[in-house]
Amino acid sequence: MTTSRLTDRLGGLAYGGDYNPEQWDEEVWKEDEELMRRARVNLATVGVFSWALLEPEEGRYDFAWLDAQLDRLHAAGVAVDLATPTASPPPWFTLAHPDALPVTPEGNRLTHGSRDTYCLAAPAYRRACARIAAALAERYGDHPALALWHVHNEYVTLCWCEHTAAAFRVWLRERHGSLDALNEAWGTTFWSQRYGSWEQIQPPRATQWHHNPGQAVDFRRFWSDETLAAYREQRDAIRAHSDRPVTTNLMLPGYQNLDLWAFGREVDLVSVDHYPAAPGVDAAADTAFGADRARSFGGGVPWLLMEQGTNTVYAGDRILGKEPGEILRHSLGHIARGSEGALFFQWRQSRAGAEQWHSAMVPHAGPDSRIFREVTEVGAGVARLGELAGSTVRAEVAVLHDSDAWWAMDADGLPSAELDYHGTLRRAHRALWDARVTTDFAHPEHELSRYRLVIAPALFLLSDAGAENLRRYVEGGGTLLVQHFSGAVDQRMHSRLGGYPAAPLREALGVRVEEYRPLRRDEQAVLSDGSYGTAWSESLRTEGAEALAAYTDGMLTGSPALTRHRFGAGVGWYLSTRLDDTGYAALVERLLRESGAGPALPGLPPGVEAVTRHAPDGRRWHVLINHRDRAAPLPGPAHDLLTGGPADHLPAGGCAVLRAD
Repeated sequence: MTTSRLTDRLGGLAYGGDYNPEQWDEEVWKEDEELMRRARVNLATVGVFSWALLEPEEGRYDFAWLDAQLDRLHAAGVAVDLATPTASPPPWFTLAHPDALPVTPEGNRLTHGSRDTYCLAAPAYRRACARIAAALAERYGDHPALALWHVHNEYVTLCWCEHTAAAFRVWLRERHGSLDALNEAWGTTFWSQRYGSWEQIQPPRATQWHHNPGQAVDFRRFWSDETLAAYREQRDAIRAHSDRPVTTNLMLPGYQNLDLWAFGREVDLVSVDHYPAAPGVDAAADTAFGADRARSFGGGVPWLLMEQGTNTVYAGDRILGKEPGEILRHSLGHIARGSEGALFFQWRQSRAGAEQWHSAMVPHAGPDSRIFREVTEVGAGVARLGELAGSTVRAEVAVLHDSDAWWAMDADGLPSAELDYHGTLRRAHRALWDARVTTDFAHPEHELSRYRLVIAPALFLLSDAGAENLRRYVEGGGTLLVQHFSGAVDQRMHSRLGGYPAAPLREALGVRVEEYRPLRRDEQAVLSDGSYGTAWSESLRTEGAEALAAYTDGMLTGSPALTRHRFGAGVGWYLSTRLDDTGYAALVERLLRESGAGPALPGLPPGVEAVTRHAPDGRRWHVLINHRDRAAPLPGPAHDLLTGGPADHLPAGGCAVLRAD
């Protein structure tokens, strides 16, 4: 099953979003039909939070209202992404099964009253989820409106209850095989933690001080696997009655405790929800970060933006609005990088409830508003891009991402609290985005030979297989940048002995790190090339590598900070500190030059984003987004799908989708 099935049914790219008609009356439904036609909506996500209506009491279903809605949408020419409602159990369920409510690490059981109040390890909850998924699939599996299945919503809840403890022990038996192997993996001889029976093992609940790091990382792995098993149960129940593709909406980057590579292998197409955390050009860069990750987790095939906000930027303690034109720029930012459309949460802004201030395609102000006018303009533009369906994006550069490395960096007792995993990945991606380079994400154990440049910004945990794979990549001709505090522990969270990083990787880098020396919060390490580092420094010695910059003060004076090592047919670089923004950007530009990687469309000025989509038959399209406050010339006149005419420049804040021929 592929995304072409979805776009074939839609006749082009998807446009629309979550639709919750149960919140409104028939008069509003009639207006919705007219407004959806105006906005060119062709896909609506239905039923995400409707469990209490669909199953008003255990085992009794009421599908009449959903029958009517699907028939109505189909008659209006709108296809349906039908969701299973399992992210929000109804009150009757939690009253009947209080043991299925989640328990915090401190031992407090949460109560009904929000969404996501469930324990995924609770048998009663899992049975109820599979039951309602099967009932929906049996009734609607071949409904003419149905284009896509949407399992759950943003799997997120972790739990530390007794159901979790029992499931965790089963998982540990399967992973480690024996108590002796588990005790060795977790290093339980330290602090007298050795386990003599499986029943003695508990989830890492609140405790006196640091948790055992091996136990903590295994618990995160367990929850990811448990979540994937819950998804598979619903997916398989659906597939027994329906041939439509099945997905679940992933939430990037660190909101969900999931191995997103594993989920990418199990869904029929990757779908994601993405909400920028900062306004302006930072939101554009964050859009590219989320879109490149989504494409990568699916193996490079087209994917789908399931949710975004029309006018929503979650910036810390407030919700900021978007500037005029950003709905189009953000939507195209995702489509440029492989999405088969642009959907929103939600169609009509709720008048009551916990998310009544979350923006929507039809805001509280109604259709006579800037937001809805932009929504209709974007819908018309997306409708003109149907020929992009099924095309893919190619990249010459990859940033390495591994959930194990993320979970390991969340462990207690590390030398510095400033080592932010996703922040470090974002920084590497942002430097490449600023250089107008399209970027993939890859796992350290993936085949990497197609990339000219690979950046490993945060591989604190690196498996033996990953270290050997990176060594082979460099030896085979690749350019690799490894950044500080990488390869320090193996897959069991055991420290690498004999110097860091892992031995095969040390060979490719030509360095040996002897000592980690975190910096004070206000401290800078000045380097010999004029740049400076913050947060972190290391004492290392070269073992074949060339020192390109050195520390200039303190005990590290003269010690290498940035090195380069020619190994086999490739080059391994090592950076032992967190460079300032200017220095880091300069390093990335140098790596791009020396590796031969570059922008998809050279010659454009800074601030103009360009990504190329490739069709199997050789056709190409350049998607361009001008983030500047002034016009930008194009390399030559070309046909713009958005306007239907020729284009030779991009206005300030403007966009174009150019046929490459």
